[in-house]
Amino acid sequence: MGLFSNPIVSRLKRLIFRLLIGFIVLSFLWVLALKWINPTTTLLMKSREGKTQDGIVKEWVPITQISRNMQLAVICGEDQNYCQHSGFDFKAIKAAAEHNIKGGKKRGASTISQQTAKNVFLWEGRSWIRKGLEVWFTALIELVWGKERIMEVYLNVIETGDGLFGVEAAAKSYYRTTAAKLNAGQAARIAGLLPCPQTCGLYSAFTAQRANIIYYAMTRYGIQLEYLK
Repeated sequence: MGLFSNPIVSRLKRLIFRLLIGFIVLSFLWVLALKWINPTTTLLMKSREGKTQDGIVKEWVPITQISRNMQLAVICGEDQNYCQHSGFDFKAIKAAAEHNIKGGKKRGASTISQQTAKNVFLWEGRSWIRKGLEVWFTALIELVWGKERIMEVYLNVIETGDGLFGVEAAAKSYYRTTAAKLNAGQAARIAGLLPCPQTCGLYSAFTAQRANIIYYAMTRYGIQLEYLK
């Protein structure tokens, strides 16, 4: 009797196939639901709740109440090909891989879509399983949500400071204003601290340097919010 004709192996294969189909269906329905239902929390938010003195601060606002300056700032700072790629920036991935081979400080190439998938659906940490799930959920949200919804969710769940989540909380905490009223300079500053929101601080040298680069890109490169056309 061959290995694959063994009844135990056959049952195991059927079980794995059913689990796979179940995961595909459930994950698709989960993503579909969040096209219209705003996620109230994430695993990252949960992990931060007990680590900050006053808990976390977050406030959801629709994308119509987030200034275009803020939307453009995160594109310039995090993913300049956001409106062109389908979830993965393969040129950026190749450039990052070539840079990392040479050594020195590691460079990432995660797009805004990948960051959104990771923040909403997954946990902290690094593993091949987690990376594979990130790829799957990134493809799903690109297919189901579209660019504008991805941006809306991203700007509401992204960590923007110690205990702060979303750009509305950041705007109120840092500038005593709302996300709708952020000017280009303020938006560039908030986008500048996204790589290290807990430790950098709004007025650190690192944030200031990144903010200057982002602001220059916002005003000189002609990057457009094409999903708003």
